Amino acid sequence: MSHDAYTRLLHAALGREEGSPSAPSIELASARLLTGDTAASPYAYLRLGNPTWEALERALGVLEDADALVFASGQAASFAVMLALGASGKRFVVPHDGYYGTRKVAGMLGPFGVETVPVDLADLDAVRAVMAPGRSVLWAESPTNPSLRVLDLVALAQIATEAGAPFVVDNTTATAALQRPLDLGATVTVTSLTKSTSGHADVVLGSVATRDPVLRDALRMWRAQAGSIAGPFEAWLAHRGVLTLPLRIARQSESAEALARHLARHPRIRRVRHPALEISTLEIARRQMPNGFGPLLSFELDGDAEATERVLAAAKIFRCATSFGGVESTWERRARWASETAPESLVRVSVGLEAVADLIADVDQALKVVSQG
Repeated sequence: MSHDAYTRLLHAALGREEGSPSAPSIELASARLLTGDTAASPYAYLRLGNPTWEALERALGVLEDADALVFASGQAASFAVMLALGASGKRFVVPHDGYYGTRKVAGMLGPFGVETVPVDLADLDAVRAVMAPGRSVLWAESPTNPSLRVLDLVALAQIATEAGAPFVVDNTTATAALQRPLDLGATVTVTSLTKSTSGHADVVLGSVATRDPVLRDALRMWRAQAGSIAGPFEAWLAHRGVLTLPLRIARQSESAEALARHLARHPRIRRVRHPALEISTLEIARRQMPNGFGPLLSFELDGDAEATERVLAAAKIFRCATSFGGVESTWERRARWASETAPESLVRVSVGLEAVADLIADVDQALKVVSQG
């Protein structure tokens, strides 16, 4: 019998034998008794393996229909992928408007012979023009953070194939509950579990997923030897969170779209960015994310940085904080980060599980600050 993916997710780490626990356990030991051959135990030393990680990895693997590996953070996961794919002489083609941390860590590989080329990934001709056949890695992110632009992953996958390049997709904003880039041609996905996937703003973790066993083994080697491993307790918390991901993100997607449509009509808002409002890419968004567009939107206030900060401080429900995807609603002016390229009045909004009517009312009363100022 074939079961729904959510059913399989819930049971991925549960045994059926007599006396098996009804929830995954936490294995905290850094080492186990081992008197003979080290191959006798995959858990001889915590840096090499841990059953708590593996339970989470089985759940994540169900979502992506792939092999999943967890890392100490989303950045650690990204760096491992870069190291596994980016030998000296490689060219990383990255989104010019995606998560700035990706561009930053890729740039750190420059002294080791890795070239980083930011490009507008929506301009397919521009992408083709910068791909170096046989020595490129194409790195995409959709929707982008914080601009929420939807990219055509199928078209990008084709360009990568033509250039003989691995195709990496950062799937943090959508999560594997809404979008499966491996089905669209990606070689590997990277996800910051810190965000929506764990969903409770209480862990820092990352993951990768791939259907390529050679790449999987290389990534596992980099994790073990570089020590970018997940803590068992963090992995257990993330597993607990991921079990409710499909339910949480469905509610957040619905509320985020409602808030985006409301803000699009507000006289003090210059622009709202959300996949449902971008007519030029709406068909692509619906094809790639048929079950919703996630918890994020962004807007640009009709004002300067100081006015934007006053609006954020006036909120009664929204918390001014970085990161996103938690059960509570947060927002922040992204340009307050020195490395961010967003406009000075752009606010990234992460919609939580509060009643959407309360969120709309909170934004409206906060916006009165600039109307009255």
